[in-house]
Amino acid sequence: MIFGLPVISVAIWMPILFGVLVLATGDDRNASLARVLSLVGSVLSFLVTFPLYTGFARNTSEMQFVELHDWIMRFNIQYSLGVDGISMPFILLTAFFTPIVVLAGWKVIEKRVSQYMASFLIMSGIMIGVFAALDSILFYVFWESMLIPMFLIIGVWGGANRVYAAVKFFLYTLLGSLLMLVALIYLYNQTGGSFAILDFHRVALSMSAQILIFIAFFFAFAVKVPMFPVHTWLPDAHVEAPTGGSVILAAIMLKVGAYGFLRFSMPIAPDASHYLSGGMITLSLIAVVYIGLVALMQTDMKKLVAYSSISHMGFVTLGFFIFNTYGMEGALLQMVSHGFVAGALFLCIGVLYDRMHSRNIADYGGVANKMPVFAAFFMLFAMANSGLPGTSAFVGEFMVIMGAMQANFWYAFAAASTLIFGAAYTLWMYKRVIFGAVANHHVSELTDLTTREKIIFAVLALFVLGMGLYPLPLAEIMHVSVRDLLAHVGNSKIPL
Repeated sequence: MIFGLPVISVAIWMPILFGVLVLATGDDRNASLARVLSLVGSVLSFLVTFPLYTGFARNTSEMQFVELHDWIMRFNIQYSLGVDGISMPFILLTAFFTPIVVLAGWKVIEKRVSQYMASFLIMSGIMIGVFAALDSILFYVFWESMLIPMFLIIGVWGGANRVYAAVKFFLYTLLGSLLMLVALIYLYNQTGGSFAILDFHRVALSMSAQILIFIAFFFAFAVKVPMFPVHTWLPDAHVEAPTGGSVILAAIMLKVGAYGFLRFSMPIAPDASHYLSGGMITLSLIAVVYIGLVALMQTDMKKLVAYSSISHMGFVTLGFFIFNTYGMEGALLQMVSHGFVAGALFLCIGVLYDRMHSRNIADYGGVANKMPVFAAFFMLFAMANSGLPGTSAFVGEFMVIMGAMQANFWYAFAAASTLIFGAAYTLWMYKRVIFGAVANHHVSELTDLTTREKIIFAVLALFVLGMGLYPLPLAEIMHVSVRDLLAHVGNSKIPL
């Protein structure tokens, strides 16, 4: 309990309420107040999530910190919240990145400051609600609601083609979600009148029904991941979004889709998950290999990291659908790591863009001569994106490859190619931007990181290295929930 209130509800509604307060500060004449209030609200909202970690029982897969209240009783819809070892790390990750994006936009955003900051605060609470919801309609409300602030962030503060990118993002994700709603209504009837997600897990469905349910959920979750071939909205959204929007897209919003597979698709349709796993693995490996090659061809830094995100998220879905503990735990660790690494890379690109107003790799060269501290941080995050041992990305990727090796050698062989392609496109970008002689007078005028920027990067570097060197505190939270999920889904070939 916090302030006599349940922890999860405080974690959801505190950033939303602070967002409303920030909006109430009015126009840009009160921009300083809006910034300070946003920072205070985001930091407090992060701190209130600590009891979820410190009070979490590692030896059970049961939902913890459960809250249950009547909401719409005519249809037995409840305000039902709880966390397990799969959802809790992503609540912490969401709360962690909110003050990061507030600080990142501290000086950069000069117009409609209160609306910008409020959008991130409100979206933070909504995304925590997605990870904590135990009622499917409550989940659906949070799921759809988080589109609105991101749509505004891209459409109002984005680049030249921001309206196109925002509409494309909104339509892709909204249309995919409509089939999920149909599936939820069908499951409601099958349970005899319950929208509780855990009740859905206990429903016995025929194979044909499971396949249809799986496909309905697939369109909702695959778009969010995004999986090949429904990935095309992401590069456009990243390129046009402001830096904070790109950070939240990469660090949190992509994880929501992957989380949906674990919370809905696999436990509700276990037989269909096995039956269709070949197709899911194929799409995942296409993302790993083909999208990795696409990333090699990019000349825009943001597009390169956006395609890199699609490739790395292919690793995640591969880990899920090989149905063993190494694969699934590795995929979850990869999700958390990707949040830190991709978020940090987009912040690095944002630092350069704020100074030179260009994302083209060809416009840079010799940045290390003018920004040595920035170059050091950028190198760490580039190495992490390449899967360097000792960084967070290596842990998840290594575990997924180990799991894939148990399932099929060729899965592991194809997946391991990401270590080659990832190093190729990331280090190619880094070399062109950072090393060499100063390329032009714009580069010669660059200034190194400010104190605020150093703090942001130092915190992210600490997590990237800390998770890479000692992943146990995170892995032990997930282990029992992953083991029991695999036992529920059923696996006769690969031991747990």
